Amino acid sequence: MEIDVLIVGQGLAGSLLAWELAGRGLAVCMVDNELCNASRVAAGLVNPVSGRRLVLQPNIAGLLPAARHCYGRLARFFGDQFFVERPMWKILSGPAQKQQAERRLQQAEYAEYLQATDIGGHGVVAPFGILRQLQTGYLKTEALLDALRTWLLASGAYRQAEFDYAAMCLEPDLRWRDIKPKSIVFCEGYLAQANPWFGRLPFQPAKGVILTCTSQTPLPSQILNYGHWLLPLTVDTFKTGATFDPLTLNLDPEPASEKSLLADLHAIVPDLGGVRVIRHQAGIRPATLDKEPLIGQHPRYPGLYIFNGFGAKGSLLIPWYAARFADYLQQRMPLPPACDIKRYYASHFSG
Repeated sequence: MEIDVLIVGQGLAGSLLAWELAGRGLAVCMVDNELCNASRVAAGLVNPVSGRRLVLQPNIAGLLPAARHCYGRLARFFGDQFFVERPMWKILSGPAQKQQAERRLQQAEYAEYLQATDIGGHGVVAPFGILRQLQTGYLKTEALLDALRTWLLASGAYRQAEFDYAAMCLEPDLRWRDIKPKSIVFCEGYLAQANPWFGRLPFQPAKGVILTCTSQTPLPSQILNYGHWLLPLTVDTFKTGATFDPLTLNLDPEPASEKSLLADLHAIVPDLGGVRVIRHQAGIRPATLDKEPLIGQHPRYPGLYIFNGFGAKGSLLIPWYAARFADYLQQRMPLPPACDIKRYYASHFSG
C-alpha cells in the first residue's frame, strides 16, 4: 500500500496531524497500539495565561484562532461540540501573586485574557482575590480521539498494531510491513524516548494524576485554577488534577496523590460535600527540556519526522503546529526555529 504519510501514535498530536494532512489531500495511515495514551487522560485545558507569574502564552494571537478554527471544523464534520469555552477563576496564592496580577491588569496585551480581581466569596476560599481569566475552556479529548479513530477506520487508514521498529526498511525506500509511505511521522508521546532515531532528544516526561469525581453539593460553574484545578463537567461531575511527578514514570494509581488532590480541593471549596472518586487516571506528559515542541526531520534519514513534545498545553498548541508542519512537509516552508529539532542536531544526533 503506497501512501504519503504514516503516522505512529494516535494521541492528540498524531490525530490532529492526520486530520490536517488528510484535509490537504494527502493519503495518511495511522498506527497505534491502543495501550498507552496520555491524551485520553488529559483534561484538555485551554488557558492563554498560566504559571505562577501569570505569563501570556507566546504567539497566542496565532495559537488561539487556529485552535478555534480546527475544533470548529471538527464539530461541523462530526456533529459534536468537542471544545467547550468556559471562564476560569485564578485563585491568587498570596501577596506576591496578587501584586503580579495587578501588574498584568495594567499591561495592554493581557486585556483580552484577564479581568480585575475579585474579593472572593461564591463558596470559594480566596483571601488574596480571584483573577478572572477569559478565552479559556477545555477539549473533550477522549470523545475527539474516539471520533477521529472511527473516521480513520472507516477510511481504511488505521492499523491497531505495535509499531515494531525492526520491521522498518529505511533504504532505498521507506517501508513498514506492507505499507510504503513517502514519510513516517512519530507522534509517540513520552514513549519516543525508546525510538531508535529520535530517542536521544531531551524529553522531560512527568507523570500526572487526574481524578473524576461526583459531588452531592452544587459545583462552581467556572473552571477553578489554584495550582491544581477543578473542571466542572456536569451539574454533579467534575475532574480535578493534576499532580506533577518527573520521577515516577509509571501508570499505577497513587492513593497518596488522590488524597493530596482532594485535600487541596477542599481547602479552596470547603463546602463541596459528598465527593466521591469514580475514576483515577494517570498519564505521562511528553514535556521537553526547553518547554518547546520537538518537530522536524531526522538529519540522516530524510523520510523520518517527529511531531511531539507538547506537554500539558497540547489542546492549545497542536492545531497551529500541525498546520506549520503540513506547510513544511508539503511546501518545504521553514518550521518555527524554536520548535525545529535542528536546534539539537549537533548535540543529540552525533555519533
